[in-house]
Amino acid sequence: MTSAIDSQDLLSRAAQLVDLARAAGADQADAVVVRSRSRSVSVRLGKVEGTEASESDDFSLRVFVGNRVASVSANPGFDVKVLAERAVAMARVSPEDPYACLADEADLARSYPDLQLLDATDVPTEALREAALEAEQAALEVSGVTNSSGAGASAGMGGLVLATSHGFSGSYMASRFGRSVSVIAGEGTKMERDYDFDSRLYFKDLDEPRVIGRRAGERAVKRVNPRQVETGSNITVVFDPRIARGFVGHIAGAINGAAVARKTSFLRDRMGQQVLKTGLNITDDPLVVRGSSSRPFDGEGVSGKRLVMIEDGVLKHWFLSTSTGRELGLPTNGRGVRGGTSVTPASTNLALEPGEVSPEDLIRSVGNGFYVTELIGQGVNMITGEYSRGASGFWIENGELAYPVSEVTIASNLKDMFMRLTPANDIDRKFGIASPTIAIEGMTLAGR
Repeated sequence: MTSAIDSQDLLSRAAQLVDLARAAGADQADAVVVRSRSRSVSVRLGKVEGTEASESDDFSLRVFVGNRVASVSANPGFDVKVLAERAVAMARVSPEDPYACLADEADLARSYPDLQLLDATDVPTEALREAALEAEQAALEVSGVTNSSGAGASAGMGGLVLATSHGFSGSYMASRFGRSVSVIAGEGTKMERDYDFDSRLYFKDLDEPRVIGRRAGERAVKRVNPRQVETGSNITVVFDPRIARGFVGHIAGAINGAAVARKTSFLRDRMGQQVLKTGLNITDDPLVVRGSSSRPFDGEGVSGKRLVMIEDGVLKHWFLSTSTGRELGLPTNGRGVRGGTSVTPASTNLALEPGEVSPEDLIRSVGNGFYVTELIGQGVNMITGEYSRGASGFWIENGELAYPVSEVTIASNLKDMFMRLTPANDIDRKFGIASPTIAIEGMTLAGR
């Protein structure tokens, strides 16, 4: 896949598309190429179930004629002149959009740092197969594991090539390597499943296959013979970091400028107000060296910077692209993401910054409560903040994890949950959303 690193030819083609769109009558235009190269192997019970490889360079051209905009997509080999003329013709008959636009020229990145996002290590398919088999075997060797749901290993790279009619031209690539395994413990109606995985930009940073497999097996075995617990209110619920990352994702969704503009966020009227407990901070930084979601510029050619989105519990920023910012009367903060032919705001390296207490001490302070390791269902209403999810995990008794629990529901409102949240100090920043273990007081638990 090393041949995919050089994007100069794609940059030239993107610039040509932009020039042809201008010649066809567009006032402004940009062209983007989303690059993808991947290879993966999946195994189950010692046998290869699938081997996949894919490569793509997907072109998108966006043109503006006054306040009218149109976008078209194509694969390599298309007629660039025909594509440009078609896009302009579509724009001329499109409805007006007062907010659609390119980023302001003054906002464009004229230079940007090398964030070391690309590891050009070429991992052979055979090495992927061996890693997947080793991870699965390690999981099956854990006493109590009875079956496998499969294991996998992958390697790939992806990136962005962008050219605009007002002078931006740039590209970047990022690599991604992964390993995962899922196994079953127990027998008959008492079977329980769990998994483990790792995903990194640099191949040498991946956890060893046997480590991943052993963790998956141990997690599954611990869940065997779960109980239901009594229904109760005012329960303290502790979220395992894997689950806490998803919870922080709800915060990101609530402070996304697109949701605010659509009035689909329960925090839409809370800018400058307290939304988390005093002392808590949510940061977002696109420029982390070797960061999982780092990027030297966004989908519009704008460089972002580290922002404290929520500072000392107070909401300070929305995630904004240029068009979303215009709709809200604010400048972009470089969070635009290309999704096909559109640009929408999103987080980069997002983190709920850690507290000072260890996860063990946090659990100990709970006394009696519920430690969540898995959530089920989609019961989160981002308009009202109502939260209700099926859950499983472990009951906390006298400050210790006592026994596995399943078939319960936890419920509250995100507004209240945000204000009752306490983070531990065990943050792992290797994922695009990072969170330590968190405890949330005052939740309702529905059991037997």
